[in-house]
Amino acid sequence: MPRIFWILIGLTGLLLVALIATGDTGTTMGMETEKFAIAGAGILWAIFVGFGMFGNGVRLGDSVKQLALWALIIAVLMGGYVLRFDLQDLGSRLTAGLIPGSPISRSTTEGGTEVTLIRSDNGHFEAVAGVNDASVRFLVDTGATAIVLAATDAEAAGIDVDNLAFTVLTQTANGTGRSAMATIDSLYLGGIERSNLRVMVAQPGRLGTSLLGQQFMESLSSYEKRGDRLTLRD
Repeated sequence: MPRIFWILIGLTGLLLVALIATGDTGTTMGMETEKFAIAGAGILWAIFVGFGMFGNGVRLGDSVKQLALWALIIAVLMGGYVLRFDLQDLGSRLTAGLIPGSPISRSTTEGGTEVTLIRSDNGHFEAVAGVNDASVRFLVDTGATAIVLAATDAEAAGIDVDNLAFTVLTQTANGTGRSAMATIDSLYLGGIERSNLRVMVAQPGRLGTSLLGQQFMESLSSYEKRGDRLTLRD
């Protein structure tokens, strides 16, 4: 391989590292990210064209083939960067299809966070969220007022269920029961995070699946259900 090939590979790698490290800040090395990407691709192209025309003694036909190859490589690399959020979204969708309740999380152009849930086979929207250091499967229940943890999920999240006072009367699909008030340090649903939340813990044996009620839903900027998708925006 000509030395110029490896030089261009190295420069392309550095360009991609700079772009990826930028994240969603919008600027790279003091320039707007899109302008930086275009300028970087232009410089790489100019180096290769200049070398192909003046520096390697290769026949014109071979130079044209190499130019076409590099045009394809650069197009694929830059296309991957431009479509990085779509590719990330595709990966999340595949995960959600394999693991029901997996949130599909992405950043919006306005700087917010959008999480999409896919309806489960049971007809309900479920969400796998982090509660403190535990993974909890919630049933999204807009008819429930609060965030209600099943006793087993509360224990997994580090709540001392045995010392709770179950004095709050609640009405669920299983009938009337009692719950206790508790506090959790954090709740993560995809890219949406809430801290220091007051939640309810259902009496042991009274609730099989934790409920994500209006307490959480009303803390969002908006939410929307379309067909088999529930989109939460923060």
